Amino acid sequence: MDQHTPVTVIGLGSMGRALAEAYIKAGHPTTVWNRTAGKVPGLRDHEAADVSSAVAAGPLVIACLTTYDATMSALAPADLAGRTLVTLNSGDPAGAREMAAWAAERGAAFLDGAVKNVPAAVGAPDTLLYYSGSRAVYDQYFPVLRVLGGDTVYLGPEPDLAALYEYAVGGTLLPALLGFFQGAAVVTARGLPAASMVRFTVKWLEMIASVLPSLAEEIDSGRYGDPASAVGLFEAGIDHDASVAAEFGLDTSWQEGMHEVLRRAVAAGYKDDSVSSLIEVIRRPPVSI
Repeated sequence: MDQHTPVTVIGLGSMGRALAEAYIKAGHPTTVWNRTAGKVPGLRDHEAADVSSAVAAGPLVIACLTTYDATMSALAPADLAGRTLVTLNSGDPAGAREMAAWAAERGAAFLDGAVKNVPAAVGAPDTLLYYSGSRAVYDQYFPVLRVLGGDTVYLGPEPDLAALYEYAVGGTLLPALLGFFQGAAVVTARGLPAASMVRFTVKWLEMIASVLPSLAEEIDSGRYGDPASAVGLFEAGIDHDASVAAEFGLDTSWQEGMHEVLRRAVAAGYKDDSVSSLIEVIRRPPVSI
């Protein structure tokens, strides 16, 4: 497969539009379809009249809708036999397995994937995308898939692996953003701009990134007894969170679950162990009575 391979993009949200534009820029004959016709004026010359025509336009169909259910609903009228369907939507591993079975029933080869960056980064040499499903299909279309990002990774043949990693990796995003927003609330309450904390936050995130390999090693080995940061240190900070929230009138209810995990870890005897030992508490949720 080369730059002459026709590509169909289903869904023209911000990410879908970026995918289509990357293929057009790379010289691929590109067909697009969206439930709302004419949503992206710049792509009208590439827009199919209906989803069936869009799917029929080429061998590779890339769906970038909100969920697996939305993808199945949108593609239901189309004949997918002999096509390769790649999904780049949100969802859980169970949804990916259902999607794979749905595609197989309709005679389509299937890959599930995820774009691990913002739309503006699509097509960049260091943009990460990962895929799971048939290795033969991945290898066949690798040059076409790589147009979307230079860091293109195959995870394995199980169709739900991309969704699994999407959940596992993506789980850090909202807590990190909420932490930033809470910090911004404190800083701006003092009349300082949120922008003033960005450089320091970036350095902090770089520090977090630097310790992930050692934390992962502790988790994989199950050895938590030589901590760089112990659970007790974080548990002691709960009172500080409450004090700052009271002073600035903040809603910190989003932290309650994290605080409960810390308390349970201390109660379970992990106070002096590495913070990575929190995984043992997460693996054993409290039993409801």
